[in-house]
Order: sequence, then C-alpha cells, then structure tokens
Amino acid sequence: MSDKLTLAAEKRTEFGKGAARRARAAHKIPAVIYGHGSDPVHILLPGHDTMMALKHSNALLTIELDGSSEMAIAKDVQVEPVRRIIEHVDLLLVKKGEKITVDVPVHVVGESFAGTIHVVEHATVQILAEATHLPESLEVSIEGLEEGARVYARDIELPKGSELVTDADAAVVVISVPRGAGAEEEEAEAAAAEAPAEADAE
Repeated sequence: MSDKLTLAAEKRTEFGKGAARRARAAHKIPAVIYGHGSDPVHILLPGHDTMMALKHSNALLTIELDGSSEMAIAKDVQVEPVRRIIEHVDLLLVKKGEKITVDVPVHVVGESFAGTIHVVEHATVQILAEATHLPESLEVSIEGLEEGARVYARDIELPKGSELVTDADAAVVVISVPRGAGAEEEEAEAAAAEAPAEADAE
C-alpha cells in the first residue's frame, strides 16, 4: 500500500531557470499542486524528504502549506538524466473516497519452468482505485509456467474496489526459451557443411 507521508511546503516566489537552480542548490524541489478545479499553486518541497517519499510508487502525500494540509499524489516527476536529481514534481490533489487512475508497477514473483525466461511486456498496469488506497505494485506470479505461457492484464489480482483500465487482453508477461549463440553457431555450421556437399553433387 502507499505510504502516508508529510512534506512541509513553502510558496514559490521566484521563477525561471535561475530561480530553479537556486532552489535545488538550497536542497529544495520546485513543484506545482493542482486539482479539484483550484488554480495551480507553485511551491517548494524539502529535497531529501521528497526524494525519500517518491521512492514509493503512488505514495499518498500530505502537503502542509500556510497552516493547512492537503492530500496529494505525484502525477509527474521530472528527473535530470545524468545525476538522477529530481528537478520538478507535479502533484495532484486527492480526497478520501475519491477514485483516480494511476499506473502501478508490475512485480514478477516465482520461477518459470526450467530453461525458460520471462519477458515483461508491460512494466506497469493502469487501474482505477481509491486515492487513499493506491497499491505500490501489483504481483504477477510466473511459478512453473512453461514456454509460450502468457500472463494477461485480466489475470492480475487487483486490490479490493479497484478496476482495470489497461486492456484486459494485454499480455503483461510472456514465457519463452532463449535462443543462445550456441544454437545459431550450430545452424551456421550445418549450412556451411551442406554447401560443399551440394557443389560436389553438381
């Protein structure tokens, strides 16, 4: 389940790339919080606490700002690709009992049949769920599955009260037998051996 974490925010008064750099240098992350028909509010979040909170997928956050608090989840997180630093966060306001659509990571458990491998076709599955009860991941068991087996989105057990948004017939995990370099080399050698034999026959 998602973690309920509290982040103390402050209003953002400076804008632009220079202001954003200064904020990150002060260990703060620029963010915007929106939803429920309200105007977007630009804020700064505490850097370390925010990074720790966002390690959890679909974490339920309590944002404290100007003496009041609101619940929100991160809808978009912009990460600097080289240093992996969070540059900006979009936060969506949520309420208890409200249902929202979210992408949930797939977590594969178990071992498929000996000699096979599994390929994850969809790393996330989209569901409609209560904002205050969002799963951090969805478990997909491949225990004992043989070559050619597929786990479809419809096969995944969802939390109570949740609905599948992803196409039910979408293959999430596929079981196959890897084609090794050894097999390819054997085929090449066989083809090379056949060629002289055909030449001799002519």
